[in-house]
Amino acid sequence: MQNHNLGYPRIGSQRELKKACEAYWTGKILLNELLETAKKIRTQNWQTQQTAGIELIPVNDFSFYDQVLDMSLLLGNIPDRYQPLRSTQSNLDLYFAMARGYQRDGYDLTAMEMTKWFDTNYHYIVPEFKKNQTFQVFGTKVFEEFAEAKNLGFNAKPVLIGAVSYLLLGKEKDKGFSKLDVIDQLLPVYIEILQKLQVQGAVWVQIDEPYLAMDLTDKERQVFVQVYTEIKKQVPQLKIILANYFDCYGDNLATALQLPLEVLHLDLVRCPSQLDDILTHKNLDSQILSLGIVDGRNIWKNDFEQSLQVIQKAVDKLGKERVWIAPSCSLLHSPYDLDFEQKLNPEIKQWLAFAKQKLNEVVTLTKLAKGEKTPELEKALQENIQAHQNRKTSTLIHNPKVKERLQGICEEDFSRQSSFVVRQALQKKRFKLPLFPTTTIGSFPQTTDVRQLRARWKKGELTQAQYEAEIEKATLEAISWQEEVGLDVLVHGEFERNDMVEYFGELLEGFAFTENGWVQSYGSRCVKPPIIFGDVARNKDLSVRWSSFAQKHTKKLMKGMLTGPVTILQWSFVRNDQARKETAFQIALAIRDEVIALEQAGIQVIQIDEPAIREGLPLGKKDWTTYLDWAVKAFRLAASGVKDETQIHTHMCYSEFNDIIEHIAAMDADVITIETSRSAMELLNAFTAFKYPNEIGPGVYDIHSPRVPSVAEIKQLLNKATEVLPLENIWVNPDCGLKTRRWEETKLALQNMVQAAQELREEVSAVKV
Repeated sequence: MQNHNLGYPRIGSQRELKKACEAYWTGKILLNELLETAKKIRTQNWQTQQTAGIELIPVNDFSFYDQVLDMSLLLGNIPDRYQPLRSTQSNLDLYFAMARGYQRDGYDLTAMEMTKWFDTNYHYIVPEFKKNQTFQVFGTKVFEEFAEAKNLGFNAKPVLIGAVSYLLLGKEKDKGFSKLDVIDQLLPVYIEILQKLQVQGAVWVQIDEPYLAMDLTDKERQVFVQVYTEIKKQVPQLKIILANYFDCYGDNLATALQLPLEVLHLDLVRCPSQLDDILTHKNLDSQILSLGIVDGRNIWKNDFEQSLQVIQKAVDKLGKERVWIAPSCSLLHSPYDLDFEQKLNPEIKQWLAFAKQKLNEVVTLTKLAKGEKTPELEKALQENIQAHQNRKTSTLIHNPKVKERLQGICEEDFSRQSSFVVRQALQKKRFKLPLFPTTTIGSFPQTTDVRQLRARWKKGELTQAQYEAEIEKATLEAISWQEEVGLDVLVHGEFERNDMVEYFGELLEGFAFTENGWVQSYGSRCVKPPIIFGDVARNKDLSVRWSSFAQKHTKKLMKGMLTGPVTILQWSFVRNDQARKETAFQIALAIRDEVIALEQAGIQVIQIDEPAIREGLPLGKKDWTTYLDWAVKAFRLAASGVKDETQIHTHMCYSEFNDIIEHIAAMDADVITIETSRSAMELLNAFTAFKYPNEIGPGVYDIHSPRVPSVAEIKQLLNKATEVLPLENIWVNPDCGLKTRRWEETKLALQNMVQAAQELREEVSAVKV
């Protein structure tokens, strides 16, 4: 029996990579300084894992931006629009251009699409494939990092995204072919990479194939068999660890078990039942099973007693030599180190484990399962048992009033008073907005000054009154600028907010917060998810103070801005001692109270963001209906307490809607804003094919890139929207909030957006005349 790790956080324990990348992008540091920071992070990560006792350490799990984009560069899959940069830019600058767009030196290159990594809040860069796609070994990162780790004396295994999952993660950019059709061009290059690693001295290679947790066709399963049969034929000495995670193998189990490989990894946190399926399967041959027993995605301490029972079941069937212990998935989704948390309630802290602590859990479980007996191990076991007992009996967790209110919910609580058709007529009469009304998604740039202001207030360097006076000043400036540029529905800018989930969690009961619990969302963007440890309740206003202040200072409509219950759930570390549905409904009741309070304070337009609805979908379609039923109900519970004249908006970003469009419609928001700019309005296809009945704002420019779109570009996208949507239902907006952008680019982009909408109104009026 041995242990291994699937991957480790790569942003740095103090977000060093984020800071270095952003400094490099703005020209504040040179390339060699960025590379040196990256090397220090990698070395520190490897050393941490080795010191903990991890026996097989992953390399190439580090990334400057995204592991899927790393794979695209490694395979030479560089979209045609970036080809001119190959001769003028370093590989890393080319890589960043693909991720972020490139608008200088006479070029105006759009960024590649970005979407959610399965059902996580991590975003990956979507590979692009054309009909006559070719590949070559282009990138060198995996080879350099393996050599680096080996030279430092670490027992390293390279980690690669599997060839089949890589194709399935991508998108065809030409018509008339399937992305799987290019496997014959990809596979020889993929094998060449494995052969190079073997020559370098690699014995084990971890190949991540998370698509084996998805619903696959027979053809897709056949491609898996084809690929791994050829790999074994061409690189027979290399030992393959195939890693699937986030769900069961399900109907793909028989396929996975027939693949010629040495180790099969199971996510026993998301799918504990699959161990019995595998141990009794007729195709189980001589493979080693890697038991993903420590939760790589949540922060709750492992239950050693329960885990040891599971491990023993595998050992009884296979013997210790065919059982490995590991986290369920890469620890990319966990914060670095619980030891950095000095302000957490000690009672709550004893229930938690971050990435570094999870390494210790893997090692301790391995030793206990081997039968080792030392005072240190016995102490660790008893402390673990005591922590779990304390959690079960803690008075911090349960709130009888919340549970009683939840039981009293009735069907009427899930519906608005009237149908959308009735509401739309009332709202148009009340608001008198022009065609193509313009708005933004909510936040404006959080400048260094704003962030420092909040930090000084939290440190006690500013009084509450001083802090609020400065926030009022920033809010008034934002309102004045929006009025000047001509936006139709304004926002207050959210200068008082740190994160769209963390901010609300700090004001709700049942949440705890970390000082350094950062995880990567995309690129250099990091979030600090709240911890939902107990029953959720709203005991004070969440946003009324700032929305009502802003409305008093403009005659235009001011949107109230809230985060929806499913997104708060998805983007938090959620308690695992009750059903997620129950927690979602508790949050929904709290948001419902805030929505009603905003309406009573005179706010006529209220946006309840739900970007995580699609992300929360179970990977297997058989489980979709159950999830979507309660997710939609949670939104409706939050949104349905207001009058017909009050307009409810929602926002969703980076989601494929085709397969859930009926449920999106069932949310019954008066207006939905979505991301469509990176996909050139392709995402609208789902809404038009379905004949989506409500109003919609297709995002007309990409806020995740620093480039500024032209008026003509925005009009081109809007014209595409007018071809498929009723004119009176179209809103004009960016594709997401503007918090991470700079004011210079934000102002230019929004001025162009407003001008495009105004020109389009004039053109439509001229046609009518």
